Amino acid sequence: MSKCRDAIALAAAAAASVAALASGFAQDAGRSPRPSVAPPAHAVAAAKRLGIGRAAAPEEIAGWDIAIRPDGKGLPPGKGTVKQGEALYMERCAACHGEFGESAARWPILSGGAGTLASYDPVKSVGSYWPYASTLMDYIRRSMPYGNAQSLTNDELYDVTAYVLYLNDVITDQNFELNDRNFATIRLGNAANFYDDDRETAEKHFWNKNPCMRNCAPGAAKIIGRARALGVTPDSGKGPKVE
Repeated sequence: MSKCRDAIALAAAAAASVAALASGFAQDAGRSPRPSVAPPAHAVAAAKRLGIGRAAAPEEIAGWDIAIRPDGKGLPPGKGTVKQGEALYMERCAACHGEFGESAARWPILSGGAGTLASYDPVKSVGSYWPYASTLMDYIRRSMPYGNAQSLTNDELYDVTAYVLYLNDVITDQNFELNDRNFATIRLGNAANFYDDDRETAEKHFWNKNPCMRNCAPGAAKIIGRARALGVTPDSGKGPKVE
């Protein structure tokens, strides 16, 4: 008799569950379908494999992670002198940049131009314009010699960098040893004219979502000159002579 009562109770519970489920289906049937929510695009991109290429190996990433900062971070270990750099420069650099960094044909100039930045025809060389010696070494390390980039050893890199700095009177002793310990002490003459963008504070008073529209000049705006007619590009030979 006990077994019979248990069977009846189980059947009643099952019937109640079925009834509740049916009621829920009936209520859902009367509603509009819920819109499906698409996963974020970045989640789809992360989960989707395109089957193109492969993950870069650590040594491959290290080959590109060669930036040199003004504070000396990223400098490779090594050393070099002006005297050693002169021979390397003549062999691998002078054909494009000139024997004294004066430039051959239209290749970039490396030296000269001191005091010309405010003139009619400024000369922007390593010594006259560049702010940091690290920019010079970073570029040589990454891209020079032209056509054979990253072929210099670390010591050769310091040699050539020292020689270019010598051409610009930044280093004056041919026997001075430039190395990863003293490199950050090298200062270029135009560094003070480079500074962080301070417009967020220096020009804050210009940023007004409700600009003043009082006391405006009468009439429509009128164009009184165009850059192409001002002759802002110096004609060849009219600028100061660079020794």
